[in-house]
Amino acid sequence: MIPRYSRPEMTAIWEPENRFKIWLEIETLAAEKMAEMGTIPEDAPKALRARGGFDIARIDEIEREVKHDVIAFLTSVAEKVGPKARFMHQGMTSSDVLDTAFAMQLTQAADLLIKGIDTLCGALKKQAHDHKDTLCIGRSHGIHAEPTTFGLKMAGHYAAFHRARKRLEAARADIATCKISGAVGTYATVDPSVEEYVAKNLDLTPETAATQIIPRDRHAMFFATLGVIAASVENLATEIRHLQRTEVREAEEHFGKGQKGSSAMPHKRNPVLSENLTGLSRIVRAAVTPALENVTLWHERDISHSSVERVMAPDACIALDFALMRMASVINHLLVYPDAMKENLERTGGLVFSQRVMLALTQTGIARETAYKIVQSNAMEVWESNGKKQFLAVLKKDGDVTKALGRALDEIFNYDHYIRHADAIFGRVFR
Repeated sequence: MIPRYSRPEMTAIWEPENRFKIWLEIETLAAEKMAEMGTIPEDAPKALRARGGFDIARIDEIEREVKHDVIAFLTSVAEKVGPKARFMHQGMTSSDVLDTAFAMQLTQAADLLIKGIDTLCGALKKQAHDHKDTLCIGRSHGIHAEPTTFGLKMAGHYAAFHRARKRLEAARADIATCKISGAVGTYATVDPSVEEYVAKNLDLTPETAATQIIPRDRHAMFFATLGVIAASVENLATEIRHLQRTEVREAEEHFGKGQKGSSAMPHKRNPVLSENLTGLSRIVRAAVTPALENVTLWHERDISHSSVERVMAPDACIALDFALMRMASVINHLLVYPDAMKENLERTGGLVFSQRVMLALTQTGIARETAYKIVQSNAMEVWESNGKKQFLAVLKKDGDVTKALGRALDEIFNYDHYIRHADAIFGRVFR
């Protein structure tokens, strides 16, 4: 991922330095257990602990010749450790190191992503509580429907990311898997206790039944989870983009002093961060299909998954990490305009109360279909007046309506009715 959309904390997880450190720790832990079992000399792991190291430039140099990254790594370490390095990697295959390290990197990434979700949830929770009673129009199909509050909007997005956190925790647990079982996963050349020892020290779980690799359904679930989280990011970003439209202008991204929105039009204040987040979400979701396709491999292994993962894993994790933190900042600094919300709410002259009128008519004994036709006929008169007529006034001229409802008609036009259960919803969301 390009630096523009990267945070150092997440980028560091995917740097060669971190990857090779994990490889070295896996090899050292495996050697410690083998020495304890008497498979290799006791001083072999001690030599690894004392002198074990690597030179990234040297690894790259060796790999250019041998065309094998793990062999290049082992050779580089051996050059620093000396003769005792011959006991390193005993009975192990490359994927024992690669897949276990990959699991470590994904769990490290998941931990950062969970922190990002928590930060975003904190921002959403504050906005939700600040605007629990801030009335605004709810829209379906982009058209005015019935009143809601801006706080309830934010509470809904909070709930989505709260679910996202649970899914990511589950995906993290599923991917936190260790595989030290040798070629084709039979433990023929390395005892299962070695895997158990390495797993325990790395806070991983031994793979249930490996082939030569960790089964890729685990990885598919992990990246599918990232894809769903990214979709929730885009959903929230799209809401902000719509609310910032000139015709709506109920909320907008913070516009900093000295910021410029357009090279041509000095008046512009564009939702550039939300648009940016929409694009980054697409990058993350683009990893889902390749991850699913990686599940299908030849027999006990092939490496068709390898090149895909080397590209998509860092990019998806880095992009989502950046997106979560950027979205948290957008929500924290969001400009909210309650007066504009109220103005838009009243733009249709009270048509938002149409369902309440219809239901009230049915309570007087009028058939629902008949009540619907009565209300719709009056509503269309108001709609077609383009804001010049008020729904309540038009209804009061309809004899069928006034005969059925009388003075109760005025009581229907009350916004409090629509938010009377806001506390109950908040209780469920933030319990």
